[in-house]
Formats: sequence, C-alpha cells, structure tokens
Amino acid sequence: MTSKEIGVKGEQLAQEYLLKQGYEIIETNKRFSRFCEIDIIAKNKDTLVFVEVKTRSSSFCDSPLEAITKTKYANIKTGLFIYLKETKIKYKNFRIDAISIILNPELKINHLKNI
Repeated sequence: MTSKEIGVKGEQLAQEYLLKQGYEIIETNKRFSRFCEIDIIAKNKDTLVFVEVKTRSSSFCDSPLEAITKTKYANIKTGLFIYLKETKIKYKNFRIDAISIILNPELKINHLKNI
C-alpha cells in the first residue's frame, strides 16, 4: 500500500470506530487552506470534535501520534476556529482529538481526547 492508501484506510477505520462509539460524522477531509485540513469533524452529544487521524502500516517505527507537531496542531486550531465562525449551528463545546492507528501485525486504535 502507498502512504496515501494507508492514510485513507486509517481514516475509514477511524470513522467506523467513532460511529461505534456513538459519534455522528459531520464532515471528512474538510480543507481550509493548503496547510489546514481536518480529517474528521464529528459530534458527540453536545460537543463538536475535530479529529486528526494518523496511521502507520506497522508498529516498527515511531508512534503515529508523534507526527502531530506544534505546527500541525496550530493549523488544526486555525481550521477549528474558521469552521466555528462559518457554521450556522453554534457550538459552545468543542475539542480536538487524535486517533492513532497501527495496521500490522494487528489492528490497534488509540483515541486521545482533548489534546
């Protein structure tokens, strides 16, 4: 699999995971600029959740979450505030979550809330 295919597979698995956890998927791959894309925007009860998904084909290398740098986090925050400003529905509660996915040797999903 190419890295793009691994990323797409990870985002699909993350969406399935969130749906099973009772989340409602609102949007996926929402792009705000060439620097800012939010993988999943979901709703959990009265909270809007912006999810960054990081996927690795194996656990051989570093943790997928290590790829969320300060710059990446700042870009996600920028997208979050643009989305909140543009949306017709006003949310009082929102947060940023990260989901790491390792595909091999066995599927591992780690969901960190409110990073």
